[in-house]
Amino acid sequence: MHLEHLSLLNFRNYVRLDLDLGPGLTVMEGANGQGKSNLLEAIFLLATTRSPRTQTDRELLHWLAWESEQPFARVVGRVQRRRGPAEIAITIHGERADGAQVATKRVRVNGVARRAIDLLGQMQVVLFGPDDLSLVSGPPALRRRFLDLTIAQVEARYVRALAHYQRVLQQRNHLLRQLRERRTGEDELRFWDEELTRHGVLIVAERERAVDQLCELARATHYRLAGSAERLQVLYRPNLPLPEEGGQRLFLAHLAQTRARELAQGVSLAGPHRDDLAFLLDGVDVQRFGSRGQQRTVALALRLAEAAFLRQRSGDEPILLLDDVLSELDAERQRRVLEAIAPAEQVLLTTTERALLRGWEVGRARLLRVTAGRVEE
Repeated sequence: MHLEHLSLLNFRNYVRLDLDLGPGLTVMEGANGQGKSNLLEAIFLLATTRSPRTQTDRELLHWLAWESEQPFARVVGRVQRRRGPAEIAITIHGERADGAQVATKRVRVNGVARRAIDLLGQMQVVLFGPDDLSLVSGPPALRRRFLDLTIAQVEARYVRALAHYQRVLQQRNHLLRQLRERRTGEDELRFWDEELTRHGVLIVAERERAVDQLCELARATHYRLAGSAERLQVLYRPNLPLPEEGGQRLFLAHLAQTRARELAQGVSLAGPHRDDLAFLLDGVDVQRFGSRGQQRTVALALRLAEAAFLRQRSGDEPILLLDDVLSELDAERQRRVLEAIAPAEQVLLTTTERALLRGWEVGRARLLRVTAGRVEE
């Protein structure tokens, strides 16, 4: 799989861009703040409908776009895949409501309007970013998001179950708050309990299978990156272990036991929305006791494992996006990362310093310079 053309209109600091791409390694060099990361952000958006850098879509529009009567931004990508080519287009429409700027997204695949959740899997990407250290050292929500996006790119029923679960969770929490204020009866919870547990069991089962696979892949990639015999384990830590057989009944029973606490706090206290991952090196928790270097190596191993996971599940090579990750590594780890990504069909890498690529990688790469929202050879 590879992206062969990217078109941007009013996206971030790009007023207009048409960029032909191809297989192999493409290096985008430039000073900070010139728009290198914005290119990778646009590609990630095409694959997931989400920005990896903001949850506020209005920030994706170029500031000049807001001066027009109908502000908008558009990102279009043409991707080649084993199952055939596809054109993905995302349009972000800006509006002014009560003095505030808001934005909505519309998605088209091959010219046909699609729901955002139907876009997942059309193009698969893995983004290596400078904030990946947070996958190990940060809060559980980041690890859940990593896991959800990884599985969602290859498992359609997981996407649907997760979307239903999140809607049900929101409604159930709203009802719990109403019950706390005694504005409704507890009988209304039964329907939402059934829905929460039905989708929750599927989510836990899919996560468990995925983490088992990721663990084996991450162990192998960590060995190559670290150059040591430390044994990496990636463990799934469900908030509530739920076997596929009888899991819903167990979940319902747990909800009944915690009902008083949930009513007192006005929030759902059990379920996959509270799951986590753990990383162990020779049995030692890396989050709590690992050095910064160990944590960074584990995070890189996890990203490489994600790429292998997507390849094994889909049969297609994901597009690798590396956003200035080499500058945080010593020379030996830089070499090992570049060797690990070399077999990929398409790699897009940003850097402020071409010298970090050290020799043969530059000779095999296409070099682009990014300056103030312009890209040139």
